[in-house]
Amino acid sequence: MQPNNFFVKRCFDIFVSIIVLILVSPFILIIILAIRLESPGPVLFSQARVGKGGRVFNMWKFRSMYIDAEKNKAKLANEMSGGVLFKMKKDPRITYMGKFIRKSSIDEIPQFWNVLKGNMSLVGPRPALPCEVAQYNEYQAKRLAVKPGITCIWQVSGRSEVSFQQQVEMDLEYISNQSFYLDIILLVKTIPAVLTGRGAY
Repeated sequence: MQPNNFFVKRCFDIFVSIIVLILVSPFILIIILAIRLESPGPVLFSQARVGKGGRVFNMWKFRSMYIDAEKNKAKLANEMSGGVLFKMKKDPRITYMGKFIRKSSIDEIPQFWNVLKGNMSLVGPRPALPCEVAQYNEYQAKRLAVKPGITCIWQVSGRSEVSFQQQVEMDLEYISNQSFYLDIILLVKTIPAVLTGRGAY
């Protein structure tokens, strides 16, 4: 991607993030109340993620799990092939409200703040955990060449139903062919992917 395209991408990220946050602001209080009524603890969940060039940043989400979720992770069986990512269809750590906001991707809304700060982009490989990146080989680490995004090719192609190796291939395909036009296409495809909830758990 040419330098002027990076500038356009950044301006577009800022513009869309501001619009989205303004549009959803009336509903945020409802989301906050629903999360707090079901489960005590903070409404927002902050987690260290690895961004462009291996830089670590705090990614934000609406909390969808009970507050002791990370402590109980080791007791659960990983259903994602490849062993790098952890995914489980019926994860007992997820609250009832959490199932809804995950299925509808509402839990991702605070990441538009990450986009505004410049940690993330609207489109790019999903940000990985430091423990996941520690297991990357040299080829897989190439997905850290760009800013992570809220959506990407595999997010609109089945999400958690896509194996880790397929995710890597799709991310590298995006990096090789990234353009403002491709970003628009993926953002448009994200709408039906969110509405159907395919692969979201």
